[in-house]
Amino acid sequence: MKITHLPFLRILAGSVALLLVGMLFVRFVGTTSGSNEVQSAGSGPYRAEKVNLALRRTAHHLLRLAGDSTSRIPPVEQPNDRTFRVAFSRAFNYDSLPTLLQESLRIHQVNGSYDVAVLDCARGELQLGYSLTDLLAGSPIPCKGRSMAAGCYVLQLTIHPVAPAPQPAMPWSLVALAGLCSGIAFIAWRRSARVVGPIGQSSTLPDQAIRFGQSWLNVGNQLLTSGSSQYTLTYRETKLLRLLISHPNEVLARNQILKLVWEDEGVTVGRSVDVFVSRLRKLLQNDPTIRITAVHGVGYRLEVQE
Repeated sequence: MKITHLPFLRILAGSVALLLVGMLFVRFVGTTSGSNEVQSAGSGPYRAEKVNLALRRTAHHLLRLAGDSTSRIPPVEQPNDRTFRVAFSRAFNYDSLPTLLQESLRIHQVNGSYDVAVLDCARGELQLGYSLTDLLAGSPIPCKGRSMAAGCYVLQLTIHPVAPAPQPAMPWSLVALAGLCSGIAFIAWRRSARVVGPIGQSSTLPDQAIRFGQSWLNVGNQLLTSGSSQYTLTYRETKLLRLLISHPNEVLARNQILKLVWEDEGVTVGRSVDVFVSRLRKLLQNDPTIRITAVHGVGYRLEVQE
């Protein structure tokens, strides 16, 4: 007998293959999601850096409120995956800490629950502290209003792991239907696949992309798309551009940029900001809606036209 439904058989075979792959993937994800979630909550490649920057920003503003604009903020210590510490050589305004820390964590996109403790440097004893639940409940922050004696203190931030969401059981009939539909869609896509035009002619945003003006920054891949061109950035260029994007049309002081982009690695070079800003200007020259301007004697501002 002559077979006349070869395309249908191909679709069916592709669907079965995709169904089997999907089942294996679901099984694998179900057994490993717990451990992966804990790791990403505390020691992922970008999460630790974000917590570091948020804690340093908080320390900077606490010192400024205390009238100290010259003291150097020491590097943030990380004794384990979820604990971050920064030391103060003088007392600070504890009442301002909850609002400043929460704002810093929001700016650097650090989510999840956390505990805050103020320790004595000499003995490591707990002096003051609170948790995010106290802040969200709207109740008075524990120990608020207490005065702090002059001395050395350690601000400790402990991030809690994100609990994995429960996965409801999926009916096998739904899995089979999803596999069949996926196979049909995949084969149809393969038959209609075409070459994509140059960068800038597609309206689809890349994964992990941050849009500003008519440009996009893919932080994970360190790629900048501006106009019809795409550039691979260095780690420092990506870090600096991400900082400027997070504060559009705002003036960032030179010292603040140095602290957030360089000092956490223990390297601070006065001319580094000017050199890297000059590079970014050249890469963004094809985007007429973006301009990095220098504010004389202060720092830089990323101007974005809507």
